[in-house]
Amino acid sequence: MILAFGDSLYAGYGLDRGQSLPDAVQARLRRDGINATIVNAGVSGDTSAAGRQRFAFALDNMTRKPDLVLIGLGGNDVLRQISPAETRANMTAMLDEAKRRGIPVMLTGMMAPPNLGPDFANQFNTIWPDLAKRYGVTLYPFILDGVIGNAQLMQTDHVHPNSGGVAKIAAKVTPVVETALGKSS
Repeated sequence: MILAFGDSLYAGYGLDRGQSLPDAVQARLRRDGINATIVNAGVSGDTSAAGRQRFAFALDNMTRKPDLVLIGLGGNDVLRQISPAETRANMTAMLDEAKRRGIPVMLTGMMAPPNLGPDFANQFNTIWPDLAKRYGVTLYPFILDGVIGNAQLMQTDHVHPNSGGVAKIAAKVTPVVETALGKSS
C-alpha cells in the first residue's frame, strides 16, 4: 500500500475520476506485475503547511502502515511565494514524522519558475534534493518535468497537466516508485 500525499497534482484537479497521477501510477505498477494499491490523499490548494497539519492524521487513518509514502507538495507554496525556509521546515517535519514511524518516503519535487528571480529559485529548488540526501529518501526531482510549458499536455490554466500530461508524468515517475518500493521491502 502506497500513500500519495500531495496537492492538486496528486488530487487530479480538473481531471475525471480515475485520471489522477496516483491512479495512473497504480495502473502502471499493476501492469508491471506489482499489485500495489495507492491511496490518494491529494488535496487541491494544499501548501506544505496544510500538508504538515494533516500528515500524521492521514497516516493514522491508513488501514495499515504504508509500504511507501509519496510526498508531492510545494507547488502552491511557490505560487503564493511562501518563504522557501517555511516550505523547507514543513517538508522536514513530514520527513521526520515518516522517519519516526519507519515509513519509507519518495519525494516528487517542485521547481520555482524563473520569473521569481534567481535568489528565490536557488533557495526553493534546493529543498527537495537537500532533503532527499539528508533523509536518504528517493527523489523524482521535478514532477512537471517534460510537461510544463507544453500546451498539448497541460490544462488551459497552464498549471495542471491534462490526462495526456498525467500519462507522461506517470511513465517517468513509475520506475522511480518501483525502485523506491524495492528499497523499502
